Amino acid sequence: MDQGMSIFQRIARRELPADILYQDDWVTAFRDIHPAAPVHVLIVPNQLIVTAADVLPEHEAVLGRMLRVAADIARAEGIAESGYRLIVNCKADGGQEVPHLHLHLLGGRPLGPMLQCKA
Repeated sequence: MDQGMSIFQRIARRELPADILYQDDWVTAFRDIHPAAPVHVLIVPNQLIVTAADVLPEHEAVLGRMLRVAADIARAEGIAESGYRLIVNCKADGGQEVPHLHLHLLGGRPLGPMLQCKA
């Protein structure tokens, strides 16, 4: 195994088990193993992009695909009408835990405020 390969690349290659909801040549979407909401899906580019800070002009099409797939899955999961949240964490201070760009799709209950601002 290539030691430089991320866990998400291994899932996209189907080398690791996952509950995959969608896959094409550009992206893979699968359920988070530690869901923070009734619906918690991760949408990842099949190609490694480490963080949002590493996005280049040539990645624009795959980023658009990630958003379209999120909307399609939200409809399929029955949360499109009530609403959902999309989150991309970037690097350590942004809460990114896996060094592979990924979009969290969360919904299925009221999610409340995103951040608690301190005065």
